Amino acid sequence: MTGKLGPDALAAALAATGTPDAAVAQGPAYGEDAAAIDLGDAAETLVVAADPLSLAAESVGTLAVHVACNDVAASGADPRWLTHTLFLPDGDPDRLRTVVDQVDATARELGCAVVGGHTEVLDALDRPLCSMTAMGTTDRFVSSGGAEPGDRLLLTKGAAIEATAILATDFREECRAAGVPAATLDAAAGFLDEVSVVPDAAAVRDAATALHDPTEGGVATALVEMAAASDSVFAVERDAVPVRPETRACCDALGVDPLATFGSGALLAAVPPDRVDDALNALDAVGIGGAEIGSVEGAAGDAAGSGDAADSGDAADSGDAADPARPAGTVRIDGEPLAEPPRDELYPLWEAREAEE
Repeated sequence: MTGKLGPDALAAALAATGTPDAAVAQGPAYGEDAAAIDLGDAAETLVVAADPLSLAAESVGTLAVHVACNDVAASGADPRWLTHTLFLPDGDPDRLRTVVDQVDATARELGCAVVGGHTEVLDALDRPLCSMTAMGTTDRFVSSGGAEPGDRLLLTKGAAIEATAILATDFREECRAAGVPAATLDAAAGFLDEVSVVPDAAAVRDAATALHDPTEGGVATALVEMAAASDSVFAVERDAVPVRPETRACCDALGVDPLATFGSGALLAAVPPDRVDDALNALDAVGIGGAEIGSVEGAAGDAAGSGDAADSGDAADSGDAADPARPAGTVRIDGEPLAEPPRDELYPLWEAREAEE
């Protein structure tokens, strides 16, 4: 089944860490999207993140760069270097040129250099697959797992920014058939220009205890991952999560929950209460909207913060806390526990289309 592996299924991958290396300040862990490597005598930390992208056929090169760079930015670093592995379903030179032009233009926009990679034809594919690795440096690495009790949870821009652009382009005909006006779809397609969180992260990273980049599975999955990495209980109000009118129109037309679908373009930040205004003002200063959507109630194992373990599904009671793949945190949305990340709600749309072909 297409989509991310669940937390338990990730156990084997997360256990495959190779030779221990003291320079690795952050290695593979559930909820963490980037590695941090201590450069020794250098004052900065190297941040590395890798992501594949294939399903957004119209803009695969653009999104591949943004998704990888977003993970680096959401770790407190400025992305600088990219390696690009590209698999093509055929040797069509026009297809190749389209993808590499998208990669080049987006990398230039972000100030990144493409420093290497690999390209080949794999006829088992029916669309291009880009696997991008982004690297950058920082003097303050910010993990997904640093949220502390009492922190407030902020979200920039809104839910389903990336999904809105995909729906308006790859599923434009279906949206039109469901009654979404052409003008709304044209505006929604422009959301592709907003999927970078590099400026968002630069604005809030000094105030944040933790940062995370919603991607597949959207805001809901990002909350689960960040709560797990932080071993915390998050409380979120659905109505507090910003959802733009274009997003609502496209998602409602095709039965997609905006909180459970591709969310690149938004940044999730945990911020101490006394730094919330600083973070929101910094975002406003660079023209980026932000909203407080919830709070960190407490540690997952804290009875005062975690509530009834029989209802919350806390990992401290439901599994081996030493298992790096099993979420130890809990998310409550409007009081309802969300212990497992949802499957992204765009996948059934792609699967239905493939079944018809």
